[in-house]
Amino acid sequence: MELISTKICKTSDIGVNDNLFGGTMLSWMDEAGGTYAAIKCCTPNMITLKIDEVVFQRPVKVKEHIKIYGKILSIGKSSIKLKIEAYRLNFNEHGQEDLVCSTQMLFVRINENGRATPIEEMVRVNLVKNL
Repeated sequence: MELISTKICKTSDIGVNDNLFGGTMLSWMDEAGGTYAAIKCCTPNMITLKIDEVVFQRPVKVKEHIKIYGKILSIGKSSIKLKIEAYRLNFNEHGQEDLVCSTQMLFVRINENGRATPIEEMVRVNLVKNL
């Protein structure tokens, strides 16, 4: 997996139970995944089509650092499927990372009308070679 984003949990990110609000974590993962998909597919025109089940395994508190990793699972004609994992960095354990949550996300390349459009053939071929 490749590190694709790092975040710090702030007071404004906290929900009613003094943990990171789940919607904020999903937003971070979606943004990181979308950016990663856009970079890998050489286009800024990627949208989120699907987010699979997400299980929140650990809470995140204010001041904790989150590292988000991504990995390409598959490439379609106009889509890319990613594995996205978020880890809490534990400074007290010498930088150990504890899994907070993970999911799979599907992103699709779109044209100016918002319709799915193929990822360039050469880009797809290169991505498939590196799977």
